[in-house]
Amino acid sequence: MAKRKRITNEKVIEKLIKEGRGQGIGENYKPWILIQDVPSRGRATRLKGIKTNRQHEFLSDLERNYFYILEYSDIVIDIREQFPLLPLEETVLIAKELGIKHPTDPITNEAIVMTTDFLVTVNRNGKDIDIARTIKLKDDLNNKRVLEKFEIERRYWEKQGVDWGIVTEEEINKDLVQNISYIHTYYDLRAIDSFKNMEKHDVEDLAIEYIKRVIDGTVSIREISNKFDDDLFLQKGTGISLFKYMLMRKVIQIDLYTPMDINKRIKVNLVSEELDKKWEIS
Repeated sequence: MAKRKRITNEKVIEKLIKEGRGQGIGENYKPWILIQDVPSRGRATRLKGIKTNRQHEFLSDLERNYFYILEYSDIVIDIREQFPLLPLEETVLIAKELGIKHPTDPITNEAIVMTTDFLVTVNRNGKDIDIARTIKLKDDLNNKRVLEKFEIERRYWEKQGVDWGIVTEEEINKDLVQNISYIHTYYDLRAIDSFKNMEKHDVEDLAIEYIKRVIDGTVSIREISNKFDDDLFLQKGTGISLFKYMLMRKVIQIDLYTPMDINKRIKVNLVSEELDKKWEIS
């Protein structure tokens, strides 16, 4: 029987680059690591991005939670997860200079491509810049080997002139994440059954009427929404869908740093400048 030819990490890297991994921006970006590449990751999740209009791949709950915050931020333009630190020779050289063992493949013992959890494009003072962020549980920062790998990563981005930092669970507000996850899929009204066949001007009229009720409301969001649906002969759930849509679009505003309970009265503010813009309903 012929010997099976060993696939080197160099060939793996070439293959991934040919597939477009770690390349592109916005909708065209492909993460270096996909969920199917990493077996037995029970906490891995996929989410459709609003800013990028593509599927994002997350290898932990913490990565997913940070993504929600990036999605809701006004200054974030692009989000690239599992971003490769290429060329490989660069991180190998940095590790050698530091006297640190470079991450290797456990089977071949060859150096592997390191990745940063997020490369984020933000607009600051009218200028688009990239920032790199690594996501890690605070307790893991006590691990010497983890810190060694982070130092390689930090030096790499320093050479690229890119701001790099570590984000732990302490920087990610749980209530904010929970609330954004609750409204995230309501960014596009056309994806909601009750609005699929509705004319744009009808949606605008409904939204204005709903805003009047919710701003002056003295009862729970659910009660306001149910009465709104009944009064206007709308499909059940239409009012609550509008509430979530306008929160995600930032037409209205509530305190997202406290748990959102639509069965209670919630103080709702109108973001007045948003009303001067056209409703983004395709």
